[in-house]
Amino acid sequence: MRVLILAAGLGTRMKSKYPKVMHKIMGKELVNWVIDTAKKLNPSKIAVVLGHKSDLVEKILPDDIEIYYQKEQLGTGHAVMSAKEFITNEDVLILYGDTPLITVDTLKNLINKHKETKANATILTAILDNPTGYGRIIKDSQGKVLSIVEELEATEEQKKIKEINAGFVIYKGDKLLEGLSKINANNNKGEYYLTDVPIYIDNVETYVLNDFSEVLGINNRVQLAEAEKIMRKRTLNKLMLNGVTIIDPDTTYISPDVEIGQDTIIHPMTFIFGNTIIGEECEIGPMTRINNCKIGNFVKIIRSECEEAVIDNNVSVGPYSRLRTGTHLKENVKIGNFVETKKTVVNKNSKAQHLTYLGDATIGENVNIGAGTITCNYDGKNKHKTIIGDRVFVGSNTALVAPVNIDDDALIGAGSTITEDIPKGSLALGRAKQVTKENWVYKKREKGE
Repeated sequence: MRVLILAAGLGTRMKSKYPKVMHKIMGKELVNWVIDTAKKLNPSKIAVVLGHKSDLVEKILPDDIEIYYQKEQLGTGHAVMSAKEFITNEDVLILYGDTPLITVDTLKNLINKHKETKANATILTAILDNPTGYGRIIKDSQGKVLSIVEELEATEEQKKIKEINAGFVIYKGDKLLEGLSKINANNNKGEYYLTDVPIYIDNVETYVLNDFSEVLGINNRVQLAEAEKIMRKRTLNKLMLNGVTIIDPDTTYISPDVEIGQDTIIHPMTFIFGNTIIGEECEIGPMTRINNCKIGNFVKIIRSECEEAVIDNNVSVGPYSRLRTGTHLKENVKIGNFVETKKTVVNKNSKAQHLTYLGDATIGENVNIGAGTITCNYDGKNKHKTIIGDRVFVGSNTALVAPVNIDDDALIGAGSTITEDIPKGSLALGRAKQVTKENWVYKKREKGE
């Protein structure tokens, strides 16, 4: 089977300078939702038909997707004609780039019905109490599909039909080509309707959809928000049914690609995106944002930002911490209030609890980083490394001017600026000598100054 995704529409109702299929729900473009769903069906090939501002859409597509172009907007049938070279004797599943809510299970059921009945085409349909606006499925008295009639073309009698075309259809490739060669644009819109193809081929079946929300198209920003809400609810329900506690689903945002272990608790106002993996018995949030992170078991993250970080077991982060790309916190590490890390490895049992910046650094085991410590890693042109050994004590308000190497068991006095390497077991002080002038304040007052 091959999959062809139609994504050439103008999307004028989005009121945007970007093509409709580039708009996102839960951080992922609409067309990429559809592509990811299609990949789970294991097709031999996937192609996308582009039109409006195709150069922009091309940039967000995966490299393994074939691209065809619809130069004129002449309907869905014309869009498929634009990809004629893609159609072979294999079955072809037609999907739409602005319909991201379709599920793998529904598509598998459609495909299975198609194979079991050996149909030339199998149409995904739905039964609606109010079918207004949708193409109607016209059948004979024996239930054989005769045609699909669009709302604008339907008679008053046909408009009473409640079975509607949900848009998705799988064809035998040769029959699709045969039907495309016969359709025309003799209709109210002057377009080539893909829905006219079944008229010219026999043995057409239908598969009735259970949940109509799966085929809701997105034409404006209101529908975009509605789709996001549906996708979010699906994702959170799946996690909760698999053993994750989500205290307030209405204020929790988690991408479908995220994996979370059993007995982890997610607090309100938490955002977890990308290919994040979170282990078991963690506590995340409130007011936390995590993106593309790998997090172990028994981790606690409160009111913090984590981006492309690795966090091992039994680590605590926050509140108000920021873990940037390249951070790796190993077991039992503590990162506390207003601490920022970037391209930094913090080894077991070490801690930086307050007001600290650690960038381009490697920190050993059992290290204490005092409040106000910073690694001065940037000289205005290049970044430099700071290396701290095991069991080092860094006093508060210390500036480590990289490149610098602090060996094991060193102790740095508070308020120091360290510009040279410190040998093993040494005490280092890098600050001005304190000067105290006794009674200076009182003398000034006596003089009236």
